[in-house]
Amino acid sequence: MSIAGGVHRALERGRSISCEAVQIFTRNQLRWSAPILREEEIRVFQILRGDFRQLLAHASYLINLASPDDEIFSRSIAALAEELGRCSILGIPTLVLHPGSHRDHGISWGIRRLVEGVLQAFGQREGCRVRLALETTAGSGSSLGGSFEQLRDLLAALENRGVPVGICFDTCHVFAAGYELRTRPGYEATWRRFDETIGRGTLVALHLNDSRGALGSGTDRHEHIGKGAIGKSGFRLLAQDPGLAEVAGILETPKGRDMQEDVENLRLLRSLERRRTNAGLPL
Repeated sequence: MSIAGGVHRALERGRSISCEAVQIFTRNQLRWSAPILREEEIRVFQILRGDFRQLLAHASYLINLASPDDEIFSRSIAALAEELGRCSILGIPTLVLHPGSHRDHGISWGIRRLVEGVLQAFGQREGCRVRLALETTAGSGSSLGGSFEQLRDLLAALENRGVPVGICFDTCHVFAAGYELRTRPGYEATWRRFDETIGRGTLVALHLNDSRGALGSGTDRHEHIGKGAIGKSGFRLLAQDPGLAEVAGILETPKGRDMQEDVENLRLLRSLERRRTNAGLPL
């Protein structure tokens, strides 16, 4: 939800269309600098937050803690520290973070670089217990997080240094990275591999986005639910999966000012959640 007019406006917008979980940017996601949070918006945010089962924040798109560029790396550390501080002030327990790109320096190098950056950022926010949720990526180029194995290694490296961390599973990204979600055998194989490699207990959020790109395309292009390559079949499997019932689901689909697209996507997802009882109906 947009924070235009103040971070509390995001919760007002979410409440207006009956959201149970809301994700926000705590600042402009395309700028390094950010104005301080105003006391009034903090106060109203704290009042409204009780209307939701789960709240999440998403870190700035500019942050790249795997970057070999020292200036970008330094700015990314400062920006992450700022985001952690803002989450603490607002009482948002989880911050979603893209793992970043190692720019052809190699996966192992990128993981070490990211861990170093995260530790420095948390070091600037002593006592901070905001949990990072590393987001699955589409696996293109030199980006980290395109495979469950990379995410496992990132989690282990951060957990070993005492960083509270989990996984945000983006359906568009995972599908674009080559993991099948559309058929029951493919869906079950994907989650079996996730469970065996990372573990369902690490999962703290779902980004529910259909995909404009094909399976394994590496294309990070979100589409409305049921109108992309994953289709209704994949989201029905996900919506009816009891193992995901308590995990926050966030729409990052294309959005207009009146949020009608969100209303339609939510309505469809909630309809898919109802189990089919009539024999012969297609999955």
